[in-house]
Amino acid sequence: MNHESTHVSLVVVLTTLAADADAAAIARTLVGEHLAGCVHVFATGESVYRWQGEIQHDRERQLVIKTSEDRLAALEARLLALHPYELPELIVLRGEASDAYGRWVNESVR
Repeated sequence: MNHESTHVSLVVVLTTLAADADAAAIARTLVGEHLAGCVHVFATGESVYRWQGEIQHDRERQLVIKTSEDRLAALEARLLALHPYELPELIVLRGEASDAYGRWVNESVR
């Protein structure tokens, strides 16, 4: 019996927004414009980071954005245009998803 599963390339983009930003509106825009197949908006959490030489402590929301390699450049450009931060977090993770999920994301961003 063959238990091998097939996988499809997928790109995951991470960003954060201030807790009071309208993360859902940004998520709806990215999905609505076929730049993301899905955007997961996490509940508010704490971020501690260094900014302009000072340690900052803020409440933020994490967005996990799923897209295809083909749509990545357009997604990045749109996210930077929508993002309220001077220097937004933009972390790109490339990996593989299950065949069915990966195909669904890729079809969603066409």
